[in-house]
Formats: sequence, C-alpha cells, structure tokens
Amino acid sequence: MDAQHDKVMREVAQRDIRFIRLWFTDVAGVLKSVAIDPGELEAAFDEGIGFDGSAIEGLTRVHESDMLLKPDPSTFQLLPWRSENEAVARMFCDVLTPDGRPARSDPRGALERAVQRAHDLGFTVMVHPEIEFYLLHQPFTIDHMVPVDNAGYFDHVARGDSNDFRRRAIQMLEAMGIPVEFSHHEGGPGQNEIDLRAVDAVAAADNIMTARTLIEEVALREDLVATFMPKPFIDHPGSGMHTHISLFEGGENAFYSASGEYQLSRTGRCFIAGLLHHASEICAITNQHVNSYKRLWGGGEAPSYVCWGHNNRSALVRVPLYKPNKRAAARIEYRALDPSANPYLALAVLITAGLDGIERGLDLMPEAEDNVWDLTDRERQVLGIEALPASLSSAVAAMRGSDLVARALGEEVFDYVLRNKEKEWIEYRHQVTPQEIRQFLKVN
Repeated sequence: MDAQHDKVMREVAQRDIRFIRLWFTDVAGVLKSVAIDPGELEAAFDEGIGFDGSAIEGLTRVHESDMLLKPDPSTFQLLPWRSENEAVARMFCDVLTPDGRPARSDPRGALERAVQRAHDLGFTVMVHPEIEFYLLHQPFTIDHMVPVDNAGYFDHVARGDSNDFRRRAIQMLEAMGIPVEFSHHEGGPGQNEIDLRAVDAVAAADNIMTARTLIEEVALREDLVATFMPKPFIDHPGSGMHTHISLFEGGENAFYSASGEYQLSRTGRCFIAGLLHHASEICAITNQHVNSYKRLWGGGEAPSYVCWGHNNRSALVRVPLYKPNKRAAARIEYRALDPSANPYLALAVLITAGLDGIERGLDLMPEAEDNVWDLTDRERQVLGIEALPASLSSAVAAMRGSDLVARALGEEVFDYVLRNKEKEWIEYRHQVTPQEIRQFLKVN
C-alpha cells in the first residue's frame, strides 16, 4: 500500500469514519455516489469496487456492464455538511474496465488524457473557475421562482440571505481543502458567484463538482433552492462559469511575456487561436443543454461571437490584466462555459483545442476592440468574426464532424453525446411553450 493509501486508512480509523462515499460522474456530468464500509477500503484501493456500468448514462453498453471504481486517495475529504456524530468522507474515482484499464467512457479519464497530452508537450495546466448560480426561495415550483433578493452586481445586502449563504458555503469548501479566491453578488436578483482558486485541471474539475454539490446541500439545509441552470429567468442575466486557464512550463508561466501585447506570450496567443478555431465544434460540450443557448444569445455579457479582447466583455476569450508584471498571474479567460456543463469533458475539449493551436502554430486573429453585439453583420464579416452556434441543434451539427472533439472525448463518449444531445433537441422541439399559448390563444 502506498503512502497516500496508508494516510487515508489511518485517518478513517482515527476519526471513526463510518461511511466512505465514492464519487464519479456520468457523461452528462451528473454526480454518482456509492457508499462503502471502511472494511472495504483496502480492497477498493487494491482492486476497485465493481458496479453495473450499463445503468449509468453513457458509461457502457449492456453487454459490457461490469466496471470498477478506483478511488483517488488524494481527493479524500470529510463532508462538512454531515453530522459530527456520523462522519462521512468522500473520494473521487476513476472508472476502470474489469482488466484494470481506464474506461474510455469515463469523463474524468478524458480530462486526465488531455492533461497527459499537455504534460507530454511540457505543460502543466492550471484552471480557475468562476461559478455562478441563482438562490431561490421555497416553496419552489416551475411556475413560481422567487429569488432571495433584488440586489445587483457587487451589491452588499444588509442581513441578506445571499451574504450569509456565501459565507457558510465558503467555510465548508475551505474545510474540504478547496481554496476560494472571493465571492460576490452577481448581476441578477438572487444571483451569486463563488470563484475557486487556480489548481491543476483535474483537481479543478473535482472542485467544481464538489462546489455544485455543496452549494445545493447548503441551500436545502437553509430552505432555499440553488440552481446552476444557465438561463432560469427571461429578464435576468444567465449564469456562466467563466474559466481562467494558464499553462506552466518548468515552473514558469508559459502565457507570460514582458514584451508581448497585454504581456501575452506567443504560446498564449496560439492557445487562444486554437480555442477560437474550434469554438463552434466544442460548443455542444461547453454549453450542453438547450437552455445554454438562451444564455449565450440572451444578452447579459454572455459571449455570442468568436473573437478575443482585453477589456472587451463581449468577447469569447478575454486576456485579463489584473496584475501587470506579475508573471504567475498571466492567463486567459474563456467566457462561454456555463455551470451546467460536465467540467471534466468541458476542460478536456478546451485544453485539447488550445494545445492544437500551439502545436499547429495558429495565428491569432486581430483583437475585437468594440462591443461585438453592437456591430452590424457586415462589420463582423469584415472583421472575420463568426457567430457561435445559436442552438443546441447547430452546436451538435458543428461537433459531428470534429476530429478534435472525437479525439478529446474518445469514440464512446463522442458518440453518446451526439445521441444524447440530439434526443434533448427533439424533446425540446416537441414542447408547446407558454409563450406560444399566449400568442395564439387570445382571451377577451
């Protein structure tokens, strides 16, 4: 047994932990969990825990149902929302086939392959996500969604539910070893943002999954509802998950150049070029639901066009310059991603697209200096600025022919996502919406 395994075994015994939850996600990004007794922990580390993969969305076919969960001991943490009298811990798992090989359908495995590709090129990938969500009062129904406040961007609400909620959520996140950079009220009523500090890409995806789960748990404990739906309200901003990415090479930030425009290196420019080049074909992964496109094309600073900029918050990719001359702070911000995405798959395609730009030496298009939404179609055409897909159907069509996405996800996940998203679009098209009823049924 290696040192990490031994450390976990000791902590379980010392803290008298009764249950260990093994966490993983299906292809859609839904958290899955199985609880094991401490007596099964050593076998889990050595051999894995068997489960029926065919019962999990996208993991495997019925005739290949046997799969294994192999816990990652570096992710061991107590769940702070559980009672002190009933200590429960969790670990994230990799999904394996019965012969011990990584399952090609495992979302976490897809991200690990992308990270390994970056490592093979000499890079370590660091990710800093900004998670937005709405807090709603109970009772909650589809026809009755009431935000907890009427505040706006950066507002301080005296004795406000949002302030207290964020404080308690952050305390729990930090108790789990997840560092938080800051938090604040966002632009919509009851809309909040919690920004996690930069960590390596796999840990970042684990942290996003943990944060979403913790936020929902804290909300339920306080008789509230937290939603990561990209666009829950027609008249209020959608919720995004702006994602900051940087590459480090031999301990140095590969995106930093003292002489570069916005102190951005040639490597950073090529990485952005790769993101822009593949933006439409990765959109069905970074924005995986019908509702995601209500956010992208619903205003509120959501990006709708494929371009980059510095202070331009209408751009898909932004180059922040919060701390000039601080080498470690150099990074790029991808603004399309929303908090309903599977973070493992989303980061896998973003990293793969950016690395493709580096490997091919793609040139970066000129910066978009103006508000892209205010330009005419002709002006955008002259500048070479294309639109992101306007619907899930268009995004799936763009993804269908993408060798890059197929390579990043693996054949099994790629094929499943296509089928699953086509099904979601067909189901959406069959709906008759309240807006249609109001339009055609006139009541005197």
